Formats: sequence, structure tokens, C-alpha cells
Amino acid sequence: MDPTIFLIQLLNGVQYGLLLFLVASGLTLIFGIMGVINLAHGSFYMVGAYLAWSLTQALGSFWLALAAGIVLSVVLGMLLEWLFIRHLYRRDHLQQVLLTYGLILVFSELRSILWGDDVHGVAVPAMLSGSIALTETLAYPVYRFWLSAICVLLAGLMYYLIQHTRLGMMIRAGATNREMTQSLGIDIGLLYRFVFAFGVALAAFAGMIAAPVSSVFPGMGNQVLILCFVVVVIGGLGSVKGALAAALLIGLIDTFGKVVEFELAGFQVLPELAGMSVFVMMAIVLLWRPEGLFSRRLR
Repeated sequence: MDPTIFLIQLLNGVQYGLLLFLVASGLTLIFGIMGVINLAHGSFYMVGAYLAWSLTQALGSFWLALAAGIVLSVVLGMLLEWLFIRHLYRRDHLQQVLLTYGLILVFSELRSILWGDDVHGVAVPAMLSGSIALTETLAYPVYRFWLSAICVLLAGLMYYLIQHTRLGMMIRAGATNREMTQSLGIDIGLLYRFVFAFGVALAAFAGMIAAPVSSVFPGMGNQVLILCFVVVVIGGLGSVKGALAAALLIGLIDTFGKVVEFELAGFQVLPELAGMSVFVMMAIVLLWRPEGLFSRRLR
């Protein structure tokens, strides 16, 4: 492979992996701290993308749409936790799966009513619409560099919040022992509401910043949901560090798998089979380490 093409695919893989991490981190936080399997998490990604499209048209600015979308997604997360999710903490995973799957159907129908079933596009902001020349003939979009930088920044802020702040200490305590944390005077219900709203906002924000580089279309949340669960399984349940490592691994495997042809055991492996390689990787990890690469249980 040409070195320049390799560099571009490497950048694409890292950018895709970081975006996937942004969505999956919310999912792993909700499950790792609250113990809730949230099948509707991909719907929040879809809602974020549609908010970016509709608010950009209404407000005339992608940046204003981004700010308004974050506020709306936090309110949505708090409302959903208060109405539905708070009733699931002491129930088994089957009831969690049934309720959150029902939310998928509700969001799908609401999307069809509010925004229709057409495919839409969001324009890249003018200040990020340029490209950076890699060679005399190839350039890489500035917006993709910005997208990757934002994901890295949020990952760092998330680590600092969880590991080095009082709020993070309460979150870690609530994840370890809910009853003891509550007995110390901490409102565990309010804490869980914040965590769920934060997870929803992460997924919606990922959908908003991904909208200019991908189409906004029905069913986009279902695609990312499957990959998010793969990330959580490979990285380890409840591990944000594991989610980051797994997301980058999946991003690189998926990106290079779509452009590289190679032989395996005498058979020609075509780029069309790239999607399968992600699940093969998950199967290998499950056979080797069923708890994931960075399971909290191991620590």
C-alpha cells in the first residue's frame, strides 16, 4: 500500500474509532455504574444527528445548533431517567432489555413523524471547511482533524471528571456499593440521573458532530448500537479505558478491512467482508478473555 494512502486510512480509522468511543463511553458508563442495559443508546446518536440537521436550518449556525442540541439532549436524558429508567435499577436485565427496546420503537416512530424518512445532510462549518495538504495531490479535511481533537479532549475531560473530582468519587462509590453510598447522605437517585443524562448527551453529541461527515438517515442509530456493544464487550463492561482501546481497534480494523485485500489460509479475503472482521475480533477476545480486555472485575 502506498504510504500516503496508508496515512489517510490510518487517520480515518483513528477518527472513526474516536467517534465510536464517544458513543460507546456513554453506554459503558450507564451499564458499568447503573447496571442498566440500554438498547436505546443508538437512538440517542440518531436523535443528535437529526437535531444537528434541523437546528442548523432553524438557527442558521452549526455552532448554535450544537449548543442547543447538547442542552436538549441533557434534558431528554433526565426526563427518560425519571420516567422509565429509575424503575429498572433493582430489576433483572430482561426487563431492562424489553423497556429499552420499546424506547427504540418509540424513537423510530417519533423520528418518522417529526423529520420524515428522507436522507439529509449537514454542511461543514465554514471555518472548518478547508483541507490540509498531505502531499502534492492528496489533502485531508480540517473538520475530521477537529472531530478527532474534540473526541480526544472529551476523553481526557471524562477521565479527569471520574478520577479526580468529588463528583467522580461519588460516581465510583455509587457504582461499587449503592446502599453504602446512599447511607453516607448522597442522593443516589440524583447521581444516577446525572450519569444517564451524561451518557445520553455523549451519544447525541457524537451524532451531532458526525452529521457533517455522514448522511443523516433513518436507522443510523441501529448500526452504531451494534458496534457500541462490540466495543463494550471487547473493552470490558464498565471500563472507559477499555472502551477507548476497543473503539480504536475496531475503527482501524474496519477502515483497513475495507481497502485491503489479503489471503487467509489460501482464500482471498475481500474488502466486502470487512464488517465481519469486527465480530471475528470480538469472538477471539471472548474466547481469550471473556470479561474483556480491561474489565473492572479484574482490577
